[in-house]
Amino acid sequence: MARWLTLLAGLLLVTALAGACRGGGQAIILATTTSVYDTGLMDAIVLAFEEATGLRLKVVPVGSGQALRLGREGQADVLLVHSPEAEARFMAEGYGRERRLVMVNYFVVVGPADDPAGVRGAASAQEAFQRIARSGAPFYSRADGSGTHERERAIWARLGLDPTGQPWYHEVGAGQAQTLLAASEQRGYALTDKGTYLGLSRRLALTVLVEGDPFLRNEYHVITVDPARSPHVNAAGAAALADFLVSPQGQRIIGSFGVREFGEPLFQPVALAAGR
Repeated sequence: MARWLTLLAGLLLVTALAGACRGGGQAIILATTTSVYDTGLMDAIVLAFEEATGLRLKVVPVGSGQALRLGREGQADVLLVHSPEAEARFMAEGYGRERRLVMVNYFVVVGPADDPAGVRGAASAQEAFQRIARSGAPFYSRADGSGTHERERAIWARLGLDPTGQPWYHEVGAGQAQTLLAASEQRGYALTDKGTYLGLSRRLALTVLVEGDPFLRNEYHVITVDPARSPHVNAAGAAALADFLVSPQGQRIIGSFGVREFGEPLFQPVALAAGR
């Protein structure tokens, strides 16, 4: 199953890149984390951006690790990602021209309502993971090099535990939506950003069991790819999108998205407060 999902994601990626020709009047290619795409926020951003600027935006939804790889290869003009350490390396290596904070949400630990591992009430994500490991309850990992996967790995590292190969640890190798659906079907646990969980909650037999841990703060940055490393990138279009995301209009779209349906925004806009 995981291998099939990975192959499907690769085919979708190739199709998306092929659809954005690199010629005159080219579309801006945005490689974005799946959480922004799966929630539907990206659809709202694309519509407003194209109406405001007259530019075309092509979205490639992948994990943050793969988005950064596309940036290194010059296959994307601009990135919207949430893997801070990997982003810092990307900038230090000279692949990024500018990096700006756009929005935040939080990771949460989700699982079945009857909570067989006794995770509910844990003081931190680290304690929750420890209870899951001790109980042997199934845990579903994205295992895709995404920002979520990197944060999950950091939590296991804090415990001094590598769960790889354990019978209760399942590597999905796919995006957040597929991972949550797999955990729901098998009554397992998972780490997810809260926005994606809320967006899919009606399809899931999962509940939020642990949230509010400061270590679970989840920042999203927009990074424009440096044309000095990849001369053919659409630098002007990338800058236009980055400016739009941190503009008052872009921040209003982010701050209002999800409020009517869920009673709270799926992402918190922070660019204006950060002076970006």
